[in-house]
Amino acid sequence: MSELASDMYGYFDAVGDRFAPRAIAASQWSAEQVVGPALCGLLARELERAHGTDGFVPVRLTVDMFKPAHMRELTVTTQRVRDGRRIRLADATVLEDGVPAARASAVFLQPSQEPPGVIWKREQQPVPPPLDIAPLSHGPDAPLWRSDGSGEWSRVPSEHEDAGRKRSWQNPVPVVAGQELSPFVRAAMAGEQTSMVTNWSDAGVGFINTDLTMALARMPIGADIGLEADNHLSERGIAVGSATLFDRHGAFGTCMITAVANAARQITANHLDGVIAARANGGAA
Repeated sequence: MSELASDMYGYFDAVGDRFAPRAIAASQWSAEQVVGPALCGLLARELERAHGTDGFVPVRLTVDMFKPAHMRELTVTTQRVRDGRRIRLADATVLEDGVPAARASAVFLQPSQEPPGVIWKREQQPVPPPLDIAPLSHGPDAPLWRSDGSGEWSRVPSEHEDAGRKRSWQNPVPVVAGQELSPFVRAAMAGEQTSMVTNWSDAGVGFINTDLTMALARMPIGADIGLEADNHLSERGIAVGSATLFDRHGAFGTCMITAVANAARQITANHLDGVIAARANGGAA
């Protein structure tokens, strides 16, 4: 699949202060519903633009997706909750016809110096795909996937539909067509796929996430971002998943999601194969 031109590809068109979803923004759960990465990216974008100033950097984003945002024009409002010397808090809301459909909160901090001492860290760090499989990209593309069962990275989801630990490697689609993603927004969009890598079984994805919490020690370096599943817990149709964000310089953040069972609309890897093939041929399915 060839890389997608960033000036031609995007989830939304900006129409004044409104955001009109493009066909690619439709979720695989429902063609009438905006996909999670698009909502997370839109909220992260507006929070950073309005509140990531004066040396403050975003370090934590929590998104609650409590109501389907339909494929209609959306607006976003933001509000600064606290403005301190070292910490800043802000909220944002996605509105559909004036009714909230998703909300987010963000923490911004002032960087300083590392304190002394050695702290325990995860011993086995995620490993990016080799450059001969995933050369440095210059635009969004279909994600690469890898599971413990498959062993190799590929863009064919059905090759990884097993019970093994999942990983993804991606260069996300722009939030607004023709506008480059900031590192923070890029991480938020990649992080939303925590639900995919932690809830993907040998029978497809049967959980739909209701939220995302992402925490960053630093911003990602480069356009490509990896996500490796750390844990999945579920009982009585409620799931919790966590994953590590990484790039070619190492791990830089953590994501966690909660999800509810949606088995009646189980998404299989064969279905995703068809979606990727359609987009490779210029479609938006």
